[in-house]
Amino acid sequence: MRSTLRTRTFRKAVIAVTAGSLALALTSCGDDDDGKKPSGGGEKSSGSSLQLPKLNGESVEIAAVWTGEEQKNFKQVLSEFEKRTGAKVTFVPAQDPIINFLGSKVAGGAPPDVAMLPQPGAIKQAVDKKWAKPLGKEAKDQLAKNYSKGWQDLGTVDGTQYAAYYKAANKSLVWYNAKVFENAAAKEPKTWDEFLKTAQAISDSGVTPVSVGGADGWPLTDWFENIYLSQAGPEKYDQLAKHEIKWTDPSVKDALTTLAQLWGKSEFMAGGNKGAVGTEFTKSVEQTFTGGDQPKGAMVYEGDFAQVNIQQTKAKIGTDAKVFPFPAVGSGEPPVVSGGDAAVILKDSKASQALVTWLASPEAATIQAKLGGYVSPNKNVDLSAYPNDVQRTIAKAVIDAGDDFRFDMSDQTPQAFGGTPGKGEWKALQDFLMNPKDIAGTQRTLEADAAKAYKD
Repeated sequence: MRSTLRTRTFRKAVIAVTAGSLALALTSCGDDDDGKKPSGGGEKSSGSSLQLPKLNGESVEIAAVWTGEEQKNFKQVLSEFEKRTGAKVTFVPAQDPIINFLGSKVAGGAPPDVAMLPQPGAIKQAVDKKWAKPLGKEAKDQLAKNYSKGWQDLGTVDGTQYAAYYKAANKSLVWYNAKVFENAAAKEPKTWDEFLKTAQAISDSGVTPVSVGGADGWPLTDWFENIYLSQAGPEKYDQLAKHEIKWTDPSVKDALTTLAQLWGKSEFMAGGNKGAVGTEFTKSVEQTFTGGDQPKGAMVYEGDFAQVNIQQTKAKIGTDAKVFPFPAVGSGEPPVVSGGDAAVILKDSKASQALVTWLASPEAATIQAKLGGYVSPNKNVDLSAYPNDVQRTIAKAVIDAGDDFRFDMSDQTPQAFGGTPGKGEWKALQDFLMNPKDIAGTQRTLEADAAKAYKD
């Protein structure tokens, strides 16, 4: 699978909007429902070439690991599909890693019809295990009309289209409590050195600087990837993602050494090292924006999707909660790491093909775009659908990147290494978070786990 990264144009677009002017209020929009329910299938939406079949009496299951507001918002997209086709759609909550969850379902003879897979590596595994079914003409037509070749290629294995990317993510943002910054006279940092100085200023003001969601594992891989991409550069990033260079490479040592400058200061992290390892991602975000100007942590790193979690607090984005791009490390450029979720068919049928066709359409993405906390890689989603200028600019940057972008590194690796709780990279970085001095030992563990996973 090809790896991906946003272009310099994308970086500049994101940086231009986020550095200072990103602070705009997020207002949650409701349904795009004008009170008229579409007839039960076989209808074209106004101004669209999308044609969905009549599926009255048909049922289809779709599995994803999404919870909370993300799941709730996605269900509105599924509900519109039901209205347009007459089919019944059931959302199946999945556990992470979803590839293991699906394995148990396949073994039991009851896989869902469609699954949302968050890693290109997982898509390839589903194909290798002969679970995934090729997309039909209608779904591929939607992809050809609505997606850049880069996003289409991410869902292709050995020349066959198996997946349609429904959701994208900018995973290079740091969200912060604006009141804490104001009280500490802290400024948004543009470099890693400035980031550490900002953290020190916040600490001196009496607030713990950073909230880290270490319990889930994947936020830690994202921390590493942003530092590595900026410091080592895209060529090394590609090589490490494919295991063409070893995790014992000096470039990995450099990145871990940089990361240890933060993780090695227990007083800089909410709950210290032990507390950080025990903090789930959702809590890491929420505790940054509760407690007024005395939160448990002043800053939290993660992607644009953190807005959904911020919305669970009383904080308002643009006033209480603001954001800046992940800082540049050394002489490197500010990193921008991308992620995404793709629809893959496990049980081929008219209904499952129609559902993926729907998810690849701008109409489906527009529904969730209006609800906030979501970015689509679909280039034909009108930017006006997004609820504020911040999200519109981030979405535009995703589209403007065209074919030149790089994907989350751990999502490109075999699931056993880059996407399994308690194993591989997740576990190695959790251990490193607990003992940031053990750089060489962490490299050896990462290399041993990677070598085994890529061999298997």
